[in-house]
Amino acid sequence: MPESKGRPKPGSRVPVDPAKAAMPQASPRWLVPAMLGTFLFGLAWIVLYYIVPSAPVLSELGGWNLVIGFAFIMVGFALSTRWR
Repeated sequence: MPESKGRPKPGSRVPVDPAKAAMPQASPRWLVPAMLGTFLFGLAWIVLYYIVPSAPVLSELGGWNLVIGFAFIMVGFALSTRWR
């Protein structure tokens, strides 16, 4: 019959420094410009598709332009979750 594990002894745990545990880490310096850049690039892509649909690259992609624009916006939202 297997035996259950006993409780850990009071002195066996490694003490955690409360000052280090409570300090949130700062965001990298590149995060905010990259986040705003992807938001604005995705928005600009969609707006340009509606304003100038006959542009050389935009006309070839057709409806995929919306997918590309929203993909950049979703990357911006993913980056915004890492901002502290």
